Amino acid sequence: MTALANLRSLLFAPGSDERKLTRALASGADAVVADLEDAVAPAEKGAARELVARALAEPVPDCARIVRINGADTDLWRDDLAAIESLGLDAVMLPKATPDAVAALGPSGPPLVAIVETAAGLRLAYETACAPRVVALVLGAADLGAELRLEPRADGQEILFARSSLVVDSAAAGIAPPLDVVHLDTRDDEGLEQEAALARSLGFGGKLCIHPAQVPIVNRAFGPSDEQLAWARAAVDAYERGIAEGRGAVSLNGEMIDAPVVERARVILERGRPTEESP
Repeated sequence: MTALANLRSLLFAPGSDERKLTRALASGADAVVADLEDAVAPAEKGAARELVARALAEPVPDCARIVRINGADTDLWRDDLAAIESLGLDAVMLPKATPDAVAALGPSGPPLVAIVETAAGLRLAYETACAPRVVALVLGAADLGAELRLEPRADGQEILFARSSLVVDSAAAGIAPPLDVVHLDTRDDEGLEQEAALARSLGFGGKLCIHPAQVPIVNRAFGPSDEQLAWARAAVDAYERGIAEGRGAVSLNGEMIDAPVVERARVILERGRPTEESP
């Protein structure tokens, strides 16, 4: 199964729609997020819990199973957790995450993927990331943008601060790189590719998806290219030969390879492993 630290694509599916859930689980996404929150009408919450429990009852090869519960500021999340506690999920996704919201869920249970989507959540994202159960942060731009009165821009500059803050906070807390916002236009493949490339350049590890057609684009964007993998292998090999010869830095095609550079190369190789091992 894909490690949570290496998730590239997380595909949302409504917890009340069995067809979409089944389709999502066969999409090739690194993780499927069965949504019990925004995608489910209030009157359908109970039926959605039962459907999700059936749909996610068994592990899925190469796909992490995640459920987004209702927020800790509601009276719904306890019933959500009760309905899914026996599933052995890979993670639970917590909306409107803050340190207090994480603490409300208690110290035990599946790992938490925390959505930062409020001004308070953004200010306290490092503290949220330091909670023992939290393994990754997610940037939620819609609610955050509404609260901050942001206006969407084609270049994404309106959420640059939020994006960079989550990258720094995640690294400082020692957890996986954060996961980027949903690209809402499911027919805009070029825009999705550009947005994913921007997020990756800023330090994000993956991106949320809302349609199966977005999954392969996101997986390519956040997976290393053949050229990057070849460079990373050569860099690690050259460095290890240098260490064996008593040198702490070596030259590879004119580029100095030392400990920080080889660490970056090893990250590239690690992120390439799921793709390389796929049939």
